[in-house]
Amino acid sequence: MDTGDADPFAEQQRLFELLSQDTRQLIVQELLGHPAHLMSLAELEYMTGKNRVIIRNHLDTLRDEDIIARYTSEPNKETWELPAQFYGFTERGVEILHSYKYLRGVPVARSLYENTRKTEKIQRHEAAPRPDLPTAVVAALEFDEPDLDAVDSSTTQ
Repeated sequence: MDTGDADPFAEQQRLFELLSQDTRQLIVQELLGHPAHLMSLAELEYMTGKNRVIIRNHLDTLRDEDIIARYTSEPNKETWELPAQFYGFTERGVEILHSYKYLRGVPVARSLYENTRKTEKIQRHEAAPRPDLPTAVVAALEFDEPDLDAVDSSTTQ
């Protein structure tokens, strides 16, 4: 039997199960909602409510699948106050998320993220300089904010 040709339905089911695990789903949602789509381990810990060990294990699984990568901010390595390691999507990751319709949730995830109260430490991490994501990843995660002024002005006329 030739094992070189994987059953596409089995692969689809495997990826669906991988992404539907609760903690991994939380990680994906938080990354989708973050303005830079890159988060430090401390940010992920705070936003998901899970401990570092659990988050690292799930990040490792997502990295093994090339859905998420670890990105390094070289300037931040010089200071202990700012994180140097961030986690964000890969090109393959956004392709998979697109195929499972996760990217439709970016506006909602962003709203939830922005409306979450953050500690001073998390605010500092959130404001830290970050490395650039690949151009294809940035393009896939962009969405147009609605023009609320246009909506407000049309209802007052």
